[in-house]
Amino acid sequence: MRGKLNLFQATMLRWRELHPYSAVHAVRVSALLDVARLETAIRQELATRGLTHLTLDAARGRYDYGGGDAPVVLAVLPGGADPAGVLRAEIGRQLNLPFSADGAIDPFRFFAVDAAPSFELAVAYDHFIAGGDSIVLLLQAIAARYGDVAVPPQPVPGLYPPPFRRLLLGHVGAILRGLPSLPRLALNCRLSHRPRYLHWPDPTNGFTSFGLEPGELAAVLRTAKAWNVTLNDLLIAVMLQSVSPLAEKRQTARRRIYLAAASIINIRGDVGADVRAWFGQFLSSFRVMHKVPPGIGLREIAQDIRAQSMEWKSRRLYLQTLVVMFYSSIVWRFLGLEQRQRFHLKNWPVWVGVTMLNVDALWREGGGAWPVPAYVRAVSTGPLAPIVVAVTTAGGMLEAGISYRTAAFADGTVERIAEETRQALTRLGMSAEVSTVE
Repeated sequence: MRGKLNLFQATMLRWRELHPYSAVHAVRVSALLDVARLETAIRQELATRGLTHLTLDAARGRYDYGGGDAPVVLAVLPGGADPAGVLRAEIGRQLNLPFSADGAIDPFRFFAVDAAPSFELAVAYDHFIAGGDSIVLLLQAIAARYGDVAVPPQPVPGLYPPPFRRLLLGHVGAILRGLPSLPRLALNCRLSHRPRYLHWPDPTNGFTSFGLEPGELAAVLRTAKAWNVTLNDLLIAVMLQSVSPLAEKRQTARRRIYLAAASIINIRGDVGADVRAWFGQFLSSFRVMHKVPPGIGLREIAQDIRAQSMEWKSRRLYLQTLVVMFYSSIVWRFLGLEQRQRFHLKNWPVWVGVTMLNVDALWREGGGAWPVPAYVRAVSTGPLAPIVVAVTTAGGMLEAGISYRTAAFADGTVERIAEETRQALTRLGMSAEVSTVE
């Protein structure tokens, strides 16, 4: 087989042994839905890119795209009076549907939500095949083909990018310099509060979402700039503040007193792989934590998170995460099912995972028409965190798709967290507006 999975992809395959590890993207198409025409556009674009007849050898970490034409069956859902609600419900359902585990597999499930005079074009995909950036350009190309929109010619992305071995060898100096940080990372994990599950080990994912309009997002970005933090830092701070009441016992604990979050990052730049050159996945992560004591302000939390994330990025410590993944791949072989289910909870405890995707920038790279249409996405929680927030900026708007382990939260809890997060961000925007006026 021609392709070799990288460390992050191999980790995802281990995770999906426990529960489907998928992602869902949906883009709004401002045209009437013609099912036959859309199926043709999807089939032709997949064939053009060679994304058909995939064979996976999970045991050896190898894969191969056979290419050629392949049938596409598009599921169509009537949007009715609440197309956004229909889309949310279907995203939640898709996150819990498995793909074939091995051999000849189809890693895509396309569906559309009809909301005439427009529709949502969506795809659920087996997450090991690609990161979100590759999927954005794929949906962009399908939408352009469907609408007969002329776009600048783009090279067909390669399907077999180099694995992380070349990345690790190319940055061996940074990795060696970062090795002394591993004991501190292990200590931080031992100081972090472990999420509590109400119904173990049910891995079912729920899904909810919230959005910010362009004016609201612009105001939040002004606040982040004034505080000298990134949007990612700010969102992590808000989420940790929102989940803090669920972990009150840590306030009187002797050791596990911190709340931790994982930030998923794209490392294409480290690999030297342009998004238009390779279809695939180039992800790593880093970990931040905070005590979130009672009465602390959001600005202080965000700036503390910023200091940690800057260290991870400036020293490229996120490469150490790949070293940890390699170690976990060895340990995983000797664990039973229940031990695998608890492995990350015990050794890498985090409450929230955050993954950011700037669709505006990617749309521009792909030569798409402006303005960028509405875009929403979701990512399975996996065994790592009970909440994963997929933050997408598109058309000047922000959409946060929140997947969560239903076994970890009472009914309505995550919906409350989502609303509290939206309100906190909106209040930040209002404060920024007042400061500007004054």
